[in-house]
Amino acid sequence: MLELTKTQTINEFVEIHLRGIPSDKADLVKEAIEKILNLAGMDFQSVTEDDDRVYSIEEVFHDFHIGHVLRGLRSREGLTQKQLGEMIGARPTHISEMENGKRPIGKGMAKRLAKALRAEYKIFL
Repeated sequence: MLELTKTQTINEFVEIHLRGIPSDKADLVKEAIEKILNLAGMDFQSVTEDDDRVYSIEEVFHDFHIGHVLRGLRSREGLTQKQLGEMIGARPTHISEMENGKRPIGKGMAKRLAKALRAEYKIFL
């Protein structure tokens, strides 16, 4: 079964993954995609799973900050900012500011967040 995944990466580039192509047809599909991209005036870059390059978090997520982790964990637990604030003794505006990278998360706050969100506190530091 052919599975197409489209994932936004950085700026205006899109990464496309094709899985489930029979191995005897993979080169044919690769050539067809390369020709289509060449017709559109674009370069084709192929990365295989045995690519050993290590990417830094800044390369992959150029606008990443720890607030994204906080928001993700809060969402995983099904909590609103208000509910999380009540659990850890913080105002919802403080939760919002931490999630948006406008307020730092200290060690004490990290421990309270970790307990409420069932995570390691070091993830927030």
